[in-house]
Amino acid sequence: MFTRSRDDVEKVEWGGGTSERLLVDKDNMGFAVAHTVVRAGSSSKLQYRNHLEACYCIGGSGSVVEPDGTEHKITEGTIYVLDEHDAHTLKGGDNEDLILVSIFNPAITGNEKHELTEDGYSSY
Repeated sequence: MFTRSRDDVEKVEWGGGTSERLLVDKDNMGFAVAHTVVRAGSSSKLQYRNHLEACYCIGGSGSVVEPDGTEHKITEGTIYVLDEHDAHTLKGGDNEDLILVSIFNPAITGNEKHELTEDGYSSY
């Protein structure tokens, strides 16, 4: 057994917000957990080609948008699941950050960085 606090890990800037990677590959759990903040007003095109991801909203609001334009509002108590390595656009709320618990399978190493560009989906 072990414990870890957000104070114990680095806050990683990923372009549209921050990620505090609380559980990573080296912890040998088979999945990873991150505290993710999506900044208000931000819009980030993302795709995880090597990981499945589920994100549970613990505060604020925002949305996740499919490539065809279908938008899903995300508020506290909502989970969204990227079960097919889905390309998506993640948006912070108009006036508030979107705060998520992000779970990755398989686990991320914790060193991954997004490269946000206008012409495609950032991936790792």
